[in-house]
Amino acid sequence: MKATALERIIRMPLRAPTRTDQHCDLCGAPVEHTHRHLLDTRGAGELICACQACWLLFDREQAAQGHYRQIPRRRLRLPTLPVDKLGVPVGLAFVITRDDGSALAHYPSPAGPTRWEVDREAWLEVVADCPRLRDLRTDVEAVLVNTARGHDERWLVPVDDCYRLTAVIRSEWKGLSGGDTVWPRIDQFFSELTERS
Repeated sequence: MKATALERIIRMPLRAPTRTDQHCDLCGAPVEHTHRHLLDTRGAGELICACQACWLLFDREQAAQGHYRQIPRRRLRLPTLPVDKLGVPVGLAFVITRDDGSALAHYPSPAGPTRWEVDREAWLEVVADCPRLRDLRTDVEAVLVNTARGHDERWLVPVDDCYRLTAVIRSEWKGLSGGDTVWPRIDQFFSELTERS
């Protein structure tokens, strides 16, 4: 006699639960390595690790009423972008827009991200030259630019990617020039970026 689906499930060996050292910052549930993030817009704009259930609680409509915003997963490689108009003094930087329409540029450094205000007119010119930036989500998406050491990469990425890059630089940087390991790790970071909608 053939076993029913329920009987087959009951007979299945138990799998060990997935081990994780990370937990949701809201409810405390364990989260996978590939968990999602929320941005707490109060204060310094802290990233919050979130389980899937908590992440889903803060959709765009609810985020407009509160201080948590979903960080999306969208990544797009951008065409040539006139970043020289932005006055970025280094070859590795990311730009985040704010609710008031202003743009704030950051460059990752061994001390964390250093930031400065982007000229509003310059930002509007860059957006006019790249229509894909018109729907850049404020605070949670960024334009990531890498023109350091002969590279020419421009991406629209979730802001948590930018903070991952900053963490790489902070952990690997040695001396004044960065040392032998930081630049290969930065190259690896960019080689692993893939487009996703």
